[in-house]
Amino acid sequence: MNPLVNGINQPAITNTETARSSISPGEAQSNFANSLKAAIEHVNDTQVASNTKTQEMAKGEVDDLHNVMITAQKASVTLETSVQIQRKVIDAYKEIMRMQI
Repeated sequence: MNPLVNGINQPAITNTETARSSISPGEAQSNFANSLKAAIEHVNDTQVASNTKTQEMAKGEVDDLHNVMITAQKASVTLETSVQIQRKVIDAYKEIMRMQI
């Protein structure tokens, strides 16, 4: 199984982790924070790569327009995906807050 799925690092599951039935809230929070940080860094890296290629193209240092456009499109899709995920998370949070106990 590929440890990198859609730019988000998946934690490797070992035999000791499968033996445990639960993890502590602190560990869960840490794992979530690390995953979120890695995803945001991936989005930032694609944006920086796109900006760099575009600047190089404007300066005349790159003759291959195709690679510049592909990099820009990857950055656009990555950013749009993260915005859509953000919206879904906010909608889920609002739905949970509307629930009655």
